[in-house]
Amino acid sequence: MERERRLALVAAVAVAVAAIATFYFTPSSTTIPIPEPSAVRDSGTGLGSGVQVLAQNLEVPWAVDVAEKEDDGRVFFTERAGRLRIIDSDGSLLEPVFINVAQQGEAGLLGLALHPGFAENHRLYVYHTYSNGTAVFNKVVMFTERDNKLVDSATIIDRIPAADRNDGGRIRFGPDGKLYVATGDAKQPGLAQDLNSLAGKILRLNDDGSVPEDNPFPGSPVYSYGHRNVQGLAWDPVTKEMYASEHGESGNDEINRIKAGANYGWPEEECGGDGGGDDDHDAAKFEKPVYCFNPAIAPAGMTIAKSDALGYKGNILLAALKAKQLREVDLDTGNTVNVLTGFGRIRDVVEGPDGSLYVLTSNRDGRAIAEPGDDKILKVTSP
Repeated sequence: MERERRLALVAAVAVAVAAIATFYFTPSSTTIPIPEPSAVRDSGTGLGSGVQVLAQNLEVPWAVDVAEKEDDGRVFFTERAGRLRIIDSDGSLLEPVFINVAQQGEAGLLGLALHPGFAENHRLYVYHTYSNGTAVFNKVVMFTERDNKLVDSATIIDRIPAADRNDGGRIRFGPDGKLYVATGDAKQPGLAQDLNSLAGKILRLNDDGSVPEDNPFPGSPVYSYGHRNVQGLAWDPVTKEMYASEHGESGNDEINRIKAGANYGWPEEECGGDGGGDDDHDAAKFEKPVYCFNPAIAPAGMTIAKSDALGYKGNILLAALKAKQLREVDLDTGNTVNVLTGFGRIRDVVEGPDGSLYVLTSNRDGRAIAEPGDDKILKVTSP
């Protein structure tokens, strides 16, 4: 009991210090929720009754997606070193399918998305880094899956600037059936404001890689710009509004509501609003974030719950690496709360057809001390 009191006191002091630092060192116009020090669930040395380990001893799993057809039930995920993995419907982790990637730092085999018509066409998409011998780039490739193997491929978009940090990588299909691709600034901040560059953007494509006619910049895959390193994409199931999570440079992590053609400010602005300017120049208009986290939590993958099976319907569920938590963000009230901690760094989360959550840990990515069994895929079946 005495140990618990000491831990609670330490946590309270930490929050107070963070709050004071936030008050003095962040813009007064910015709303910054401070991560809570305690957890709704803490695994300790075991698992809560509502958390199941589907796979373990993995190497930096990065993105996960679930086949929605009831008689399929397979779980697909990537490992950053270049392996596509599948958990079969009976719970067996199958042998990896290898994809040739350039893996260094944050680069490698990253995003994964199953086509909305996967049950019929068996198409899946991955975002990965590669080397052409003189430089490194990212590309999105469409594969056709058959009997848990990749039998065909086609490049969807290529020559996205790459780097060992700020490499982007999240891909998702939106409710409009379009493929959205989040890219990082590849350690070249100025590229985020350059509409002729694919870096620091959210891209929007047809499923064959062609540019949709209704994109905001005619003939361009760019959907929004001024991003530093987007790591999560999600859509409100009712309003169809799009949200993205993004890493700041030092703190100032953001959740943004994404609008077609909008500028999100990097590197001119973080967690702010309208950009600067004077009477002789048009002021750049930057979109304000919905949420700004300071200190940093390193937000990663995210989803907005369609089901109320776990009580999260309509709310953002946000994976956080540095904060080592899965966090619920209520879009109506602005309240946030931890819903899962104790498993270390959390990289991605998706909602399954039955409303359960699939969660990836990321403790072998070089920024944590891995525990026995790391990394893991968890299935959360109760709140």
